[in-house]
Amino acid sequence: MAKVEEFEELRPLLFSIAYRILGSVGEAEDAVQETWLRFDGSSTRPTSTKAFLSATVTRISIDVLRSARVRREEYVGPWFPEPLLSDPYEDPARSVELADSVSMAALLLLERLSPLERAVFVLREVFAFEFGEVAAAVGRSEAACRQLLVRARRHMEAGRPRFAADRQERQELATRFFGALKDGDMGGLQNLLAADVQLVGDGGGKAPQLAKAVMGMVNVARVLGTVFPLMIRIDVTFEPHEINGQPGAIFRDRDGKILHAMVLEVLDGQIQTIRAVINPDKLGHLGPVADAWAIDREVKRARRQMS
Repeated sequence: MAKVEEFEELRPLLFSIAYRILGSVGEAEDAVQETWLRFDGSSTRPTSTKAFLSATVTRISIDVLRSARVRREEYVGPWFPEPLLSDPYEDPARSVELADSVSMAALLLLERLSPLERAVFVLREVFAFEFGEVAAAVGRSEAACRQLLVRARRHMEAGRPRFAADRQERQELATRFFGALKDGDMGGLQNLLAADVQLVGDGGGKAPQLAKAVMGMVNVARVLGTVFPLMIRIDVTFEPHEINGQPGAIFRDRDGKILHAMVLEVLDGQIQTIRAVINPDKLGHLGPVADAWAIDREVKRARRQMS
């Protein structure tokens, strides 16, 4: 098999590893491209192409993450991963682990880990690499990797919810939620929200967003039930879509440009967290991006006209 064919066969796996380590579609794609350049420039063929490429993309991703963490510490407002509409890598034997590990909640938990802990956790827990392969990828001994994994598991398990919803339940709740959102039905929204629900937006200082997270069923329902009918009034549309393995929707302006992505976290039969990715820098991979500031001005104008 030619080099390029070997690489393309493994590209979905390489991207999936990089995305889970980095939480960024663009940075993951860049890491995969750099991996190809190193593979193509190598004069020797590795014994295992999969092991070589996986180790290479992991090391590149660790280096990128170390520099990215400094930027994230200076980030304006809450930082969320870039929304991923579909994971290119599939493995029926690991479908549960793969789906869980790409959720917004899981990726935010991974942010608590050191770059090495994160890489070890992703390779071992998500993709089931042998410890020898993990050790080679991160440049540590197997014993050290086992310790890194223990610490990573401890952090991840401490932050995980006690009850998760199954896929069908999540989708049914999402259908009802977006129906109530479209109608501005505050009562209907309240029935679907947990008492301590949070509404949080990631604008990164580059798009209008809430000054802080909105907390509580009544407050969240009021904000959603007030703002979104105004957005629909100015021809904003939304299409339900699975995002990072969770129910959500892509919102578009009247020209079809991406305004933001909304993701729902469903726990124990209720919507626990609503995350909106509004930062235009995180939406470009989904298509042309709308002018969120212009939409914000139109919404305010519509509100004044109705008052």
